[in-house]
Order: sequence, then structure tokens, then C-alpha cells
Amino acid sequence: MTRIYHSDATRNRQAVSPRMGTLLAFVIFAAALFCAGPVRAAAEKDYGKQGDAIDLVIGYQPYYTESWSGVIMRDKKFYEKYLPKGSTVNFQVGLQGAIIVNGMLAGKVDVGYVGDMPAIVSTSHADVRDIRIVSVLGVGYDQCNVFLVRTDAPEFKSPEEAIKWLDGKTVAVPKGSCTDRFAQAVFKRFNIAPSEYLNQSIEVITSGFRANKLDAAVIWEPTASRLILEKLARKVATGASVNERDGGFMVMPQALIAQRPDIVKAWLQAELDAETYFADSKNAMEIASMATSQTTGFPQKALWESAFGTTSKASGGTDTRITLAYGFTPDATELIQKASKFLVEIKAINAEIRPDAVMPQFTAEILKARGLTAPVGEVKALPDSAYTGP
Repeated sequence: MTRIYHSDATRNRQAVSPRMGTLLAFVIFAAALFCAGPVRAAAEKDYGKQGDAIDLVIGYQPYYTESWSGVIMRDKKFYEKYLPKGSTVNFQVGLQGAIIVNGMLAGKVDVGYVGDMPAIVSTSHADVRDIRIVSVLGVGYDQCNVFLVRTDAPEFKSPEEAIKWLDGKTVAVPKGSCTDRFAQAVFKRFNIAPSEYLNQSIEVITSGFRANKLDAAVIWEPTASRLILEKLARKVATGASVNERDGGFMVMPQALIAQRPDIVKAWLQAELDAETYFADSKNAMEIASMATSQTTGFPQKALWESAFGTTSKASGGTDTRITLAYGFTPDATELIQKASKFLVEIKAINAEIRPDAVMPQFTAEILKARGLTAPVGEVKALPDSAYTGP
């Protein structure tokens, strides 16, 4: 049995407008990321005995393309094959990963599909609720690490030329996010400094491009593809230009892991099915349709482009849009360490991620049993002719 719930933030977004909802979501995101966290530790949840049916709440992000295995899981219900008979799964949309993390810290969410930054932040509040990273949803170069410029910017010959043009320009990012980490890494590497480095929400960035008040911004998918499709901005560089990765991860509370390893393994078996489904290009249109039905304010074309679209090498395009790692590959592990250091630098967390916060043993065991190795697949860029939707 599957029930779909939306958070209060989602209902508010639908009540006002898709763009205003994005602004509200960012306010919540910023507060969640930089506040000290709940003042009381969540009571440890009783997940029952091994083999018992279970009620699970899944926080997932249809508004972050790199975590779309959660979108697939909700639609295809692969978990029904593995969970004990009689179990229920309630999906909750999170407009930002920090909203999901707050739900987990409050003991209201059992499994989280989040980006690299909120995943690491979630593990830093063990005094509130002990949360661990148990799987890698995906690793890429252009899912969070996307430089956009205004449409009347010069036609650059290379991503490097575009990045150097940013020196002395006005650039906006949602600070504290993966985009912030990427932007600062690029500025440092090229020894450039924007005249203004603004902390702005997706809504404000969209308005800034529309009013020609921004020279550039760094934003994640699928919002980047939507802004490009609306002809408000152009993509000029990605993480591929400077070898900077982004990623998505699955997190679970230690209470669930300790009490019900059978459930952890069951869900991760289903996650493996979802990631291999994502990797099969013949499913691309169906996946875009799933994402369309689970989001508001995004054309299906923009959603398809965010995962499967082809972009030129001159703007940092790559043939592989997402590497579906599933297990903790060296690239995923390096990303966790790099993101952890950045979060300490900006004082979002007090210390780098502790070793036991990452638990690779479950995915390693499942991969071995199935005769597979990580990564389990890739989401490849497809030609424009492969899109057959509206």
C-alpha cells in the first residue's frame, strides 16, 4: 500500500504559485541548514521485530534530478517485492534536502533521498538523532554544478573563457548549497572574484535573469534546464570543465539500521532496481513523465533535458549525465570528504564527517550477492530526437 503525502511547504507552494513556493522552500532550506537544529533529541522509534510488516515514511526530491531513483521508486513500487507483506510506504515530497533532514531529525521521516550537502549535515546531529549515509544515488558533473549566464553575454569559445569572464561580474547562488561549494572552488582555482557574490533563492535568481540584473548564477537541475528552456539564461560551464563532482545520497536513522537490518536490505534491493531502471535509456520518456506528475511548474521537456538532454562540449556538456554509483565508489567517497570540508569552512557543521557516518556494507553485500559492481549504470545524454513528449 502506498500513500503520497506532501509537506506543508508543498501545499503552500501549490496554494500560491510554483515560483513563490520555490522562494518559501529556500527560506526553509536556509534556516534548516544554518540553524543549530532541534533543541530536543527525537525519541528512538520502535521499528518492530525482524520480519514484521513496517510503516515507512520516505522523504524524496523530485526537484533534484540526481535523486530521481526516488521518483522511480514511488511510481514503480519496486519495494513491494522486498518489504514484508502488509508494509506501507508513505512518500513525502521535499522541496529541498534540508526539509527532509529536519523531518528525519524530528523522527518523522525514515529514509531520505538528498543531495551531498544535506546528507552530510544530517549526520552531524547525532545528539538529536543518529543518521547515517547508506547508499549513493548518483554522482555527476552537471546536476548541481551548472554555471548559467544572461542570454546577452558574449559567445564564449570554451567553459574556461566563460569562467574567466565572471571576474568582476555579479554572480548569485543559494549559499550553503552544493552550488555554493562549486562556485567557490571554481573562483579559487581561476583566481577570480565577482564584484558581487549574492545569496539568492531560485525565485530571486529567476527574476534577476528576467530583469537583466544578474550576469551569472550557479543552480541545480532541473531548474537549470527550465531557465534555459524559458530562454532566461545560457549554460556555459559545468563541473566537467574543472573536474568538480556533485552527488545525491540515501540516508537512514541508526535506529532503523540497528533494529531492522532486514528493512534496510529490502529497501536497498529495491533501490538497486530503481537505479538500473534509470540507467536504461528506453525508459527515458517514462521517467520524464513520472517526474512531471510528481512536480509542479516544470514542463516535461525541461525535466527530460535535465537528465537526458545533450549539451555542447563548449558549455561543459558530458555524454554521461549521471553515474548511478549505488555503492561507495572512490568518486563518491572523495565527494563526501570534499563537501564535508567545505561545510566546516562555512561553519554549517562543527567538524568533518565522522567515519562511522558512512555505512557502505549494505550496498557492498547486495552487489556481491547479485554479481554486480559499483557503479551499476549511467544515465546517458540522448539526441533531441529521442524526446517524444509535448
